[in-house]
Amino acid sequence: MEKTSKYSLLQLTLYFLKLGTTGFGGPVALVGYMHKDLVEDRKWITEEEYKQGIALAQLAPGPLAAQLGIYLGFVHYSFLGATLAGFAFILPSFVMVVLLGIVYKLYGGLSWIQAVFYGVGAAVVGIIALSSYKLTLKSIGKFNLESFKSKWLLWLFFIVAVVVTFITETEQILLFILAGLFYMIFTAPPKWWNLKKTYSLLFFQITYCDYDASRLLKLGIFFAKAGAFVFGSGLAIVPFLHSGVVIENNWLTEQQFLD
Repeated sequence: MEKTSKYSLLQLTLYFLKLGTTGFGGPVALVGYMHKDLVEDRKWITEEEYKQGIALAQLAPGPLAAQLGIYLGFVHYSFLGATLAGFAFILPSFVMVVLLGIVYKLYGGLSWIQAVFYGVGAAVVGIIALSSYKLTLKSIGKFNLESFKSKWLLWLFFIVAVVVTFITETEQILLFILAGLFYMIFTAPPKWWNLKKTYSLLFFQITYCDYDASRLLKLGIFFAKAGAFVFGSGLAIVPFLHSGVVIENNWLTEQQFLD
């Protein structure tokens, strides 16, 4: 059995507070930081525990890195560790975004503020491109002939999802659910599975409801849905947010969303 080093709950909380403050590069990079720091260097978490956390975080909708951090907090300190790790990880980003939002709201019309956002946007494009590439390697495989042959069905799902998302400019939740169920049946069919029952399966698509309550309530409900039903972490949630926030509800303009 792999040995781990002892650590206190305070040490764990301070680590996630630091990672949440200084960790750049998106979910894929943050997940890599956790493995290097907690598994390789400090040996607080075993390789098996980390892999279990990654599997659970990828299985669930919502932010990949935050969910992995919550799980790692849970490993040795149960619900208290999960709670503190999660809050410590998310709190710095929350404070930063609120402060940036206030500055943007107050001074968004000034040229120097706009220039800052344009510069950040250009850098983020590169980060997203690299993160997308790494996420593809981790989720499907390398871009080579052997991977294309052995995992042809996954690559087919990947291509179809790219094309559909590009054309519709929205995240098709039903498409992801169908792809996941089809691959499960294809690779590891349940014992009770019967092909005759294929056409008896009923799928439903998550739709928006019209609420007569205030905008604040609608915001809360919309983002609760985003956290509960959107898979793929930060990179996948962007088109979903764009569709709801800009196109459907007009809460932000196209330029505000881009900034």
